[in-house]
Amino acid sequence: MKGVFSAPGDYIHFKSQVPLHKIPIGTKQWRYYDFGPKAVPPLICLPGVAGTADVYYKQIMSLSMKGYRVISVDIPRVWNLHEWIQAFENFLDVIDVHHIHLYGTSLGGFLAQLFAQHRPRRVKSLILSNTFLETRSFASAMPWAPVVNWTPSFLLKRYVLTGIRDGPHEPFIADSVDFVASQVETLSSDDLASRLTLNVDAASVGSLLLSDSFITIMDTNDYCAIPQQLKDQLSDRYPEARCARLKSGGDFPFLSRPDEVNLHLQLHLRRVGLEARPDMVRGIPKDGAGGSHGEEKDGKEDPDDEPKDDGGSSERQSKENQSFPAPESSESHTSHNQLPSNAQLCLLAQGHAIHFCLLRKQHVIAIEIFLKCTLEIFLRLASLSREVDAHHFKFWAKTPTNGVK
Repeated sequence: MKGVFSAPGDYIHFKSQVPLHKIPIGTKQWRYYDFGPKAVPPLICLPGVAGTADVYYKQIMSLSMKGYRVISVDIPRVWNLHEWIQAFENFLDVIDVHHIHLYGTSLGGFLAQLFAQHRPRRVKSLILSNTFLETRSFASAMPWAPVVNWTPSFLLKRYVLTGIRDGPHEPFIADSVDFVASQVETLSSDDLASRLTLNVDAASVGSLLLSDSFITIMDTNDYCAIPQQLKDQLSDRYPEARCARLKSGGDFPFLSRPDEVNLHLQLHLRRVGLEARPDMVRGIPKDGAGGSHGEEKDGKEDPDDEPKDDGGSSERQSKENQSFPAPESSESHTSHNQLPSNAQLCLLAQGHAIHFCLLRKQHVIAIEIFLKCTLEIFLRLASLSREVDAHHFKFWAKTPTNGVK
């Protein structure tokens, strides 16, 4: 990861066009972006442990211009999966959204499946990327989970970042890693502790009422922090789901391969019957008023503007449609991924070596965190004991004995 991070120009443009909403709901603070025609059922994006609502800015800008409504949220501070389901349902009620399509990556994909399991009437379709069905393997790799609330912020950030492969990357993947790392720095210790707790909370996804035909699994073929075994379990659970394989993209293909990801999202939404409303995409009035959202603006206007940087989006879309087959073919994204057997063996061996190295690094960090937390607790108890002894000494020194003052 680079020592100095400079925000991309398209992200700066996004921040100038799309307002960030912050609303309290009960004891939870929700931070989210909501852009696109309100008449369209939204695509809601849920990030992983290291992500924020900002990481999906490329999807928000691209899809909203095509007439889709996209909502990207931060995972709030919830400490168990039942609390997550209730909090997310309350959030949907407050923003007056009833039927949704969920796009989740890593932890966000797991949370999306749980919500679809327990609130099946609200979830119309799922797009799952580099995610999993159960948390058992993560819990076994994090034995210090009971003391995560006492762990200093810098150690939590270091632990999260060690799960991201840091090495020679192609430029777009390197930029995506740097962007996510910069977002991790904005998270508090409570935010990180909450997400890590959800990641190890003993739970697994049960059967869904949602048909497999309304599920798309979008994974990268190069490397990912989620073990391949867990991704294979997901594919086995939904055998009739549409598979969208990306040749590369790392852990964050929505940043490193936005054009491919956005195209697959469009194909999915079109396949499940969600119609875009490009006729409702409006520019920004000169007075800055208008937009498609009725929530709080946090001191910002709510523009529904088409980004100037995407002026050639229609041309790019026509080229993408020529490069990718039509959505009706269930095998449309597998032929270009066929490699010779020797190359497959090399890639598998390399992937296992990378995953083993990442696990060793995380175990070392976990042991270091556990020892530091144990030492901190011991020092606090020792300090408290000394204070109690000193208080008792002063008390007995002032107490008269045998009637003698």
